[in-house]
Amino acid sequence: MVREANIKQATAEKQLKEAHGKIDVLQAEVAALKTLVLSTSLTSPTKELQSSGKTPFKKGHARNKSMSSAMGVSNQDVAMMQPIVKDCKEADLALYNEFRSWKDDPPMDRACPFLDKIYKEDIFPFLTFSKSELASAVLEAVENNTLGIEPVGLQPVRFVKASAVECGGPKKCALSGQSKICKHRIKLGDSSNYYYISPFCRYRITSVCNFFTYI
Repeated sequence: MVREANIKQATAEKQLKEAHGKIDVLQAEVAALKTLVLSTSLTSPTKELQSSGKTPFKKGHARNKSMSSAMGVSNQDVAMMQPIVKDCKEADLALYNEFRSWKDDPPMDRACPFLDKIYKEDIFPFLTFSKSELASAVLEAVENNTLGIEPVGLQPVRFVKASAVECGGPKKCALSGQSKICKHRIKLGDSSNYYYISPFCRYRITSVCNFFTYI
């Protein structure tokens, strides 16, 4: 027992030492990245780095000398990265103009170019499930503001309806058809059926609901 305890203690000390070494390396990399980001925001970062002749890493780290070569970042690379960052900030003028046109007289028609783009790129992918017919009914209920979502009660189920397979259950999602713990269920319009949904499906549905509420 004493021998096992000594072995475990030695292993723990070794792991702790390795962890401290990794922390030192990560701190060096973070410091290097901060310096790189700051240098790209200057007007002439290449000249400043050449004139100073100092490494951007803090002293005391084991990988100070080899870090820059390992990361493969040179002054030329920094200069080449600058236009890429600027390009990322460029706005999509076509989408912005579509939004401006929609905002002047905001319709809720799918034929509107602005909403049509959102449907294709966001709403349809978010509400695409293996049970396609039910997914279409969910989207229609969301558009008509007739969708209800409520948490599943903790009381035991006393009877099972004939449509229980189609509606899923506490351990089967009606939208994905997968065996999942379902903490919520949805109700479509005036229908008396409740459909059990998994947390993942609920998140996707509520995200679309929040979008429609916002616009």
